[in-house]
Amino acid sequence: MQRFAVILEPADEGGFIARVPALRGCVTEGDTQEEALAMAQDAIRGYLASLKKHGEWPPHLANPVTFIDVDEATI
Repeated sequence: MQRFAVILEPADEGGFIARVPALRGCVTEGDTQEEALAMAQDAIRGYLASLKKHGEWPPHLANPVTFIDVDEATI
């Protein structure tokens, strides 16, 4: 099993855009956050299946996403 970070952003026209930074060009959308995440999961599966079909390797995931907390009071 592989784990992928998904970034959710509100879409200008409504709904949410889901981006998968580790998979270049892997972007989808949904009307709700839950739908966007489900669509992202499907997009990730399709992306990896396409790589496998074409004999390509999945991208190297050695650089995991790191989250940094910033205290808003210091801004």
